[in-house]
Amino acid sequence: MSFHPAGLAGSRRATLAVAFALIGALALVLCFSHPAEAKRPHKPKRVNSAKVMTRNLYLGADLAPAINATSTDDFIDKNGQILRDVDTNDFPLRARGLANEIKSVSPDLVGLQEVALWRTGPVDLSAPVTGDFKASTVHVDYLAELMARLNKGKKRYRVVKVQPEFDFEAPADYNGVPGDGTVPGVNSNGEINGRLTMRDVILAKVGAGVRTRNVKGAHYANIYKPLISGIPVNVERGWLSADVKVRKGKWFRFVDTHFEAFGAPEIREAQAKELLAKGGPLRSGRLPAVLVGDLNSDDDTVAGPDRLAYDALKKGGMVERGFSGKMTWGVNAGIITAGAPTDWSQFIDHVMTNRPRAVRTIKAGVTGTKPVNGLWDSDHRGVWANLRIP
Repeated sequence: MSFHPAGLAGSRRATLAVAFALIGALALVLCFSHPAEAKRPHKPKRVNSAKVMTRNLYLGADLAPAINATSTDDFIDKNGQILRDVDTNDFPLRARGLANEIKSVSPDLVGLQEVALWRTGPVDLSAPVTGDFKASTVHVDYLAELMARLNKGKKRYRVVKVQPEFDFEAPADYNGVPGDGTVPGVNSNGEINGRLTMRDVILAKVGAGVRTRNVKGAHYANIYKPLISGIPVNVERGWLSADVKVRKGKWFRFVDTHFEAFGAPEIREAQAKELLAKGGPLRSGRLPAVLVGDLNSDDDTVAGPDRLAYDALKKGGMVERGFSGKMTWGVNAGIITAGAPTDWSQFIDHVMTNRPRAVRTIKAGVTGTKPVNGLWDSDHRGVWANLRIP
């Protein structure tokens, strides 16, 4: 057999060509068989957030006429009108719209104000003077009605805390018939007693990883004290709070309040300072604090002393987180039917936080922008904010 070196070299070149071709094919197979590894997207950093909401339910009537009554009989007449207005403003119907607002936003926490409990009982002319309130027949319970709507078909929210506030009872001419007072020998139109108990409430979403602890509440030392038909009345206001952890986020302090609606603006300012004072709920130590509520104060739309409370909070380190460009008050009438006059000129319902460099707004908005079933849900709009909690 003859030996040909040139032939051997050609054979080697052919073998190398085949090997390189096989290596290239293998590389292509590996590339296309693992596309996820070749084009793995950058995983975004997880943002810890909590969605919060504040909602004033509107107690159902304008109390100013009774507060400003000129005589006992006028006071009793005005109380009767208040009860009739509560009926006209139909909270069981409004609760449907309010529940739908909350469900549509699906907040982790809700701070409610003006969660009224209206009760009636036999006439007792001494009740406003003695403070011995006995009316116990439930006329309408806003909390019970709202929770029934919220949890219809499925439990969506639980009550974290109820904080009772202003509680008052007095005779009322509910039927509007003059001269049929039921107390013998008394020239009065009142045939029943009407009782209003105001409450603020915190709700937490069920099944969303919302944990609460250290739940508290208290009344303000600085309150409105009007004379109503010569009777001194203490209008209790207060706050409630809970330390909260939402899913994998860190603990923070959630505070709900309703500052005084009547009286001098300095009362609201003093209440704001109580929240910030040593021992107050906004002194939250290492925890970020989130304040929601009807503050009856702002610094953008109301000039003059009505800014005092909001300014006090800002000076105390609180920052607005709920403003989305829309005002939150008001249906400018005691009767809030769809045709009621409106004047959306104030932003008095707020979501505020401390730690401005840490807690941020991801998104904010309002609810209750249109009447439902012939009524506005409230004379206020709701405010919500999705917050980044560090």
